[in-house]
Amino acid sequence: MLYVSVTFFDLNCIKVNDIIYNNLEREYKMIDDIVLEDKTDIDLYKEFINGNKDAFNEIVNRYRDILILFILRYVKNMEIAEDLAQDTFVYVLINKKEYDFKYSLKTYLFTIAKCRSINYIKKQKKNVQFSDINLEDLNSISIDESLIRQENREIILNAMTKIKDEYQVLIYLRDIQGFNYKEICKILDKTMAQVKISIYRARKSLEKIIRKEGEIC
Repeated sequence: MLYVSVTFFDLNCIKVNDIIYNNLEREYKMIDDIVLEDKTDIDLYKEFINGNKDAFNEIVNRYRDILILFILRYVKNMEIAEDLAQDTFVYVLINKKEYDFKYSLKTYLFTIAKCRSINYIKKQKKNVQFSDINLEDLNSISIDESLIRQENREIILNAMTKIKDEYQVLIYLRDIQGFNYKEICKILDKTMAQVKISIYRARKSLEKIIRKEGEIC
């Protein structure tokens, strides 16, 4: 029978090697995380499709919070909003090849989140309908851009709780998240004319509240 003698020195070497290995592993993981943070959404998604789970986790980290805030405009409940945001990412995880890169990943995620929100509300037998919109002369639209200056952001967020749900969604998409009109059309499944007029009305409604309270900068 062959006996292997392991000295105290050998054990210490093993422990030191384990420590070095673990430290290196942590450092490599930190480097990988930093590299992922620098990647574009498209690059992350392509890596996700190819099996990189860390890439998917980075996508979740980027968009989870803002998706929750968006869904909250519909369901008015933080716990439900968090669940629906999670459902959004689960849908992407299961149907990862469905995204066709025609729109930004952010637009794609918000579109799924909107559908999840509407479906939830329907199941709860609640009515969420956007106001009927009469198409008007788009050339007559004039929006006060002072409403969306950075220093007014907190005032806007507070005033948004006092306008219609439809308007909250539109202001959040356009002025808080910075989606362009084409992207908003995709998310809300509306025409360009409907979106522009609705945003105009939403801003006017918001402006009326803010100026009434004398808070605008």
